[in-house]
Amino acid sequence: MVKIKICGLKRLEDIEIVNKYKPDFIGFVFAESPRQVNHDLAEQLKDNLNSDIKAVGVFVDNPQEEIIELFNRGIIDIAQLHGSEDEEYIQSLKDKTNNKLKIINAIEIKDETDISQYDKSQDDYLLFDSGKGSGKTFNWDLIKNNIKKPFFLAGGINSKNISQAIDKFKPFAIDLSSSVEVNGFKNESKIKEIMEVKNLSRGRFGQYGGQYISETLMNELICLEEQYNHYKNDPEFVEELNTLLKEYAGRPSILYYAKRMSEDLGGAKIYLKREDLNHTGAHKINNVLGQVLLAKKMGKTRVIAETGAGQHGVATATAAALLDMECEIFMGETDTERQALNVYRMELLGAKVHKVTSGTKTLKDAVNEVFREWISRVHDTHYVIGSTMGPHPFPMIVRDFQSVISKEARQQILEKESKLPNAVIACVGGGSNAMGAFYHFIEDEDVKLIGCEAGGKGIDTPYNAAAINNGKVGIFHGMKSIFSQGEYGQIAPVYSISAGLDYPGIGPEHAHLNEIGRAEYVPVNDDEAVDAFEYLSRMEGIIPAIESAHAVAYSMKIAPEMNKEDIIIVCLSGRGDKDVASIARYKGVDLHE
Repeated sequence: MVKIKICGLKRLEDIEIVNKYKPDFIGFVFAESPRQVNHDLAEQLKDNLNSDIKAVGVFVDNPQEEIIELFNRGIIDIAQLHGSEDEEYIQSLKDKTNNKLKIINAIEIKDETDISQYDKSQDDYLLFDSGKGSGKTFNWDLIKNNIKKPFFLAGGINSKNISQAIDKFKPFAIDLSSSVEVNGFKNESKIKEIMEVKNLSRGRFGQYGGQYISETLMNELICLEEQYNHYKNDPEFVEELNTLLKEYAGRPSILYYAKRMSEDLGGAKIYLKREDLNHTGAHKINNVLGQVLLAKKMGKTRVIAETGAGQHGVATATAAALLDMECEIFMGETDTERQALNVYRMELLGAKVHKVTSGTKTLKDAVNEVFREWISRVHDTHYVIGSTMGPHPFPMIVRDFQSVISKEARQQILEKESKLPNAVIACVGGGSNAMGAFYHFIEDEDVKLIGCEAGGKGIDTPYNAAAINNGKVGIFHGMKSIFSQGEYGQIAPVYSISAGLDYPGIGPEHAHLNEIGRAEYVPVNDDEAVDAFEYLSRMEGIIPAIESAHAVAYSMKIAPEMNKEDIIIVCLSGRGDKDVASIARYKGVDLHE
């Protein structure tokens, strides 16, 4: 997903604008320029900047001591070098900041420029421009497709050509300055316009994502995206949602040090992000509170949802009860039997539960039925998708609402250990808890992101749901992603002991993270998950959801091979009460139900 940098901020008004539209980076110019700021002004601006936005200092042959001072004072997070700074200069900056300062090496592109010479440079990013902030477009065809480093594309990019730049060159980020100005000052309308155009491209994660849906739903998806982009920046909506997350769902969830488990395994320290302690017992409440609140703001009176393990169905029914919305849940007949307790919970909360008897009678077929139902009543109904899947903008919306997991976890681990984890592990079906657990660590390249797929009875058998490990690129449920498929490309039946992971595909952003090598996805089979279910129960007194047990199992596998100073965060996405009976049956225990 391409990022946006707004460069050349010099007024508090500029900070107010970027805080509202939330680009990924902003730039303070410390070199001679009409946009140049002094250190004190930059510090004042940074103090008022949203903490999610990283500040880049722009320099042209400035003394190293100046850059280091600005970094140590917290005024800049990244240095962008536009002068004649060489490898020795970059290496020295890295050494003097213990490699904590990220560096963007700006390159003026000319016909004879050999970009490959920067492949082994110590910089972290490249930036391609036609000159030092010339505001003019260079010949983009001079950029080759085999660039090995993430790069910023700058120079003359505006709301008219940004989509072309993103689609054709897939840069890490777009750098904008004069194209979002009027009379030399940053302009809110231009920044709003560029962010809206950029948001449209968020429907794609590399080659994955998109909107493959019937014409009947297209207008509703466009309306949903417009409404979401409005309300996510609406202070009243944000405040209302944050209050619900804090006072109703019980956030922030705790980051628990699993001391006995860590000592027993004998390697890395293991922390559990306790999403199982949320109201309704899983991470699903993070997303449904946001979506149901959004639906109510949009004037909808009814919500519908699919569910596999029942956790998303229970959470949706809960939010609907709280916000006085009609609610209907679609669940495969097989899953209603595996998760009978959750069916009763949904009905207790006032929802109508539909047993889906088509196909394999599992989550895939429940999703099919919800789409059919939504098409028939889009005028008053919102489909609360439970995972980072489906047509755009659902993967983005669900990801954004679930990203509170990694936002909290990142802050909590820094407070507890004063360093980031070596690995973040989460189970993955469609991928909502995993995407939420990964999102705020994606830029931390030293943090491994590991998704645990349902290996079922083995990925060399037909009985698994490991889409990344066994699947192929395809189009299903409104998105392009990776799906388990048969010989002729049909969606294949899948299997897992876990109803929540029993889905034949994976969300498009996960498919992209896998393709670019930023995350890895490993299979965990049923027996390993059940062993972890029992192990965590005995060792820490925590009964995990069988979905989450897949992630616990993989942490048990790799922790002993790591150093005692290393840290693993496992997203404990849900509690295991719902699974106790089925796991007992799996173990041959007669519960006399």
